[in-house]
Parts: sequence; C-alpha cells; structure tokens
Amino acid sequence: MTPSHTLTGEEPEHLTQAARCQTQVDPLAALRAPGDPPWDVYLTGTVFLDIIFTGLDSAPVRGTESWARGMGSSPGGVANMATALARLGLRTALAAAFGDDHYGEYCWDALEQGEGIDLSASRTVPGWHSPVTVSMAYEGERTMVSHGHEPPPEAVFPHEGAPVRPPRARAAVASLTPGTRASWIAEAARGGTRVFADVGWDDTGAWDLSGLADLEHCEAFLPNAEEAKRYTGTDCPRLAAHALTEYVPVAVVTLGKEGAYAVDRRTGEAAEVPAIAVEALDPTGAGDVFVAGFVTGSLAGWPLADRLAFAGLTAALSVQEFGGSLSAPGWSEIGAWWRRVQSLPGQSPAALRRYEFLEGLVPERLDRPWPLRRAVPTIGFRRSG
Repeated sequence: MTPSHTLTGEEPEHLTQAARCQTQVDPLAALRAPGDPPWDVYLTGTVFLDIIFTGLDSAPVRGTESWARGMGSSPGGVANMATALARLGLRTALAAAFGDDHYGEYCWDALEQGEGIDLSASRTVPGWHSPVTVSMAYEGERTMVSHGHEPPPEAVFPHEGAPVRPPRARAAVASLTPGTRASWIAEAARGGTRVFADVGWDDTGAWDLSGLADLEHCEAFLPNAEEAKRYTGTDCPRLAAHALTEYVPVAVVTLGKEGAYAVDRRTGEAAEVPAIAVEALDPTGAGDVFVAGFVTGSLAGWPLADRLAFAGLTAALSVQEFGGSLSAPGWSEIGAWWRRVQSLPGQSPAALRRYEFLEGLVPERLDRPWPLRRAVPTIGFRRSG
C-alpha cells in the first residue's frame, strides 16, 4: 500500500492557491460515453524534484559565486508532462517511483492533491532518495545538473497487487530510448491506446531509426528539428517530417523560434504554424507542454493545424514562467491570452483566425489575469496563523 503523504504543518503554496483557482474545462466532454477508458492519458517515468534558478545575467563562472533573482521548487521529469496534461483537463494517470524523503512527499502531494493526477500505480520506495535537478535559466536557455539513482526494477511496474498491463487509457505518452524496448508500450497499443512518443538526444551518435523499436506501436512521433534531421539523414526538418511518416502515421517536428511542422500520412495533410513571440523567462518543460497540447487536440479530434497551433500556444505561455510543471498553462491562462490578443490594436486578422477554434473552448469567466505571475512554491514554508 502507498503510505499517506500529508506534510504536517506545511503545504506548498501552489496546492493552496494555483490549483484551487483553476477553471475546469473538459476538452473531451462531447466525446465521453459509457464504457470509455477510465483515463485519458497514461504515463510512466522518473519524477525529479526540480530546483530552478532564474534571473541570472549569464552562465555561472568557475571560481565565482552567482546570485539568482528568482528561485522555486516543483516536481519535474515526467511530472512536467503529467501536470501539463492534467491542467488541460485530461484525466491523467502516472506510474512512477517516489522517494520516501521530504522531497518525495512534496512531489507526491503536489501531483495528487494539487493537480488531481491519479497515482494509484505509483509507489514510494523505502530507503530511496528522490532524484534532483538544479536548473539555471539565462539568456533564453537553461543549464541543468541532476543527481539520482535508478529505483529497484520492481518499484513501479509491475508491482505487487498491480495489473500486469498498463491501465486502459485513450492515450499514452512515451519517451523512446534508442536500442531499448519498453514492453508496456506494445501492450498499451494492443489494448487500443494511442501512443504519442518523443525522444531524447542519442548519446551513442548512431541516430538509427531501427533502434527506436517501439516506434512501430506509436501513432505520432514528436522530435525537435535537429533530432528529426539526424534520424532521417536530411538537412531540412520539413523533409525529415515527411520521411518519418514511413515509420509512424503522424510526424511533428518542432522548429524552435520558427514554430512547428507536421504531416499526417493517413490523410495526406501537412501543416505549419509559426511560433508565438513571447519574452521567455525559462524554457524548462516547454517541450513537454507542447506534446501535452498536441495530445489534447488529437484526442479531441481537431484538425492537424489546430492541434499544432494549440501545442505551440501552450508551449509559448509556459516559457513566460519558470519551472517545468509550474509553468504549464491551464484554461484560465489560455482564455486570458485569447481575450487579450483580440483586444490589442494592430493584430493581423489572419493570425487571429488561426486561433478562432479557441472561442468555443475557453471559459466565459476567467478567474486569473494574463500574463500570470504564479506564486513561488518553496519547500518549507509554514502556514500562517
């Protein structure tokens, strides 16, 4: 059994403020029917405690001390994606190992109580400490230092009393590892789950698509431009997207400041959406938020261009805040942005039409302004009074 995770005498700020203020929007409301899977999205992976420093004027210099103007703590790693999905109104289940230290308790409470993420497939591992990442944001980029140890293989999946297969869900998000198969991906796909995959940098330098064996079970693959070019041997990310559709039905390539490009082999559809210009504070977790936005639009049955635009918008909103899971926008932020841009003079009618699909989605009543400055959650604050 999973032990209780109540922090006696203290509560992270975003459990009391941001989570309680979220306006709930269900983007799949019109599609829900009896007999549907209990979960919209299933994920598994490693949860880190992220400690984020912002407001650095430059990279730390060896032999000197740097002071940051901003600092916060939040669940990171796979928690970035899980939080982004949950804030977009998707019923999200996460299987992960949590340390039985204070950091692990904080992350568990932030995800379960603060974000409403189901952790029934997760476990606390006695004697295992939480992995930690320190992220430093400066000059529009980030530098990260991480420390952690692999949990025991039986800590998460499968574990005693748990189902042999992943839970039934509409979709799953997987991070592919070159040269490695994850058996749960094939099992999920055989059960009717739509699998969306991203990939990390190939440290082996092989960049061999045959090494991504689980790609055959995926509906969509979402690499960045450099990854896509290396995997396909092309010098153009758009050509790379088309080449990737030989391996997976939908290929989405993120183009950084240029936006994103996507191809759907099944329909012959291609779409490109430019990035939204914003003042970036911290890019941590922006890729996870982009994937979450694309998964949301895909499950809702939106056209490819709308899915791409929504993913880019959610990612753009996220980089204006610091931290991975902290910066993931909810429908209040999305709605406030849409109301704001419509009221600004000089807006391109064509650009506004690109986001008209939001009109029937965003809440009529907005409970928070935009741009938003979230409360800074720092472990250790005690309740006043």
